[in-house]
Amino acid sequence: MSTTDNQTIQPVKKGSFLQENNKSLLFIAAAIVLLILVYLWYQGVYLKGRAQEASSKMYKAEQLVGVDSLSAKALKGELGLNGYPGLEEIAKEYDNTKSANLANLYLGGIYLRKGEYKQAIDALSKYSATGSPVADPLALGLLGDAYSELKDYKQAATYYKKAADKASKFTSPMFLKKLGLVNENLNDFSGAVDAYTKIKSQYPESAEAQLIDAYIARAQGKVK
Repeated sequence: MSTTDNQTIQPVKKGSFLQENNKSLLFIAAAIVLLILVYLWYQGVYLKGRAQEASSKMYKAEQLVGVDSLSAKALKGELGLNGYPGLEEIAKEYDNTKSANLANLYLGGIYLRKGEYKQAIDALSKYSATGSPVADPLALGLLGDAYSELKDYKQAATYYKKAADKASKFTSPMFLKKLGLVNENLNDFSGAVDAYTKIKSQYPESAEAQLIDAYIARAQGKVK
């Protein structure tokens, strides 16, 4: 057997993992770098551009949100040369933007006013908390309202409690009163008493506190 043959059949000495997998590791490292670059581009360029575009298109629909007679235009938008997209289109086409998130909150309120409770729940469930002391508890409270209208009082109670916990001193009493009422519908009269009593003790200056003694007495009378 020749020297060349001997060299050919010599067993390869096993080195470290890094030596044996050098090419694989380089490939993985390159892939990670590429993913990071794609993510940074997505966050800094793509999403930012979409967010600006959505914000610029949303202003007209926002103006119509609070006007009941114009809610259809707020929902669907208006075609034509000077037209604008509606909230439904913005929520769908510009997802992952602040405008789409806010559009879902608006949509929930409009659907609720229109009596379309399941659609309200669908829209509000897509709203992501932003840390806003106004918008976040409002979204939870509107979910409670929608479930109340559907007579799903257990779900309603869950959302009213969350809303009351997050809300300011100005709106927390309202959610607590609603929590008390749905607890009564659930025959949870002790829970109702707790909610009403919290209004009296923690928010004595609120409008809800002025007549709350009657609600407390009614619920207490049914506690077994």
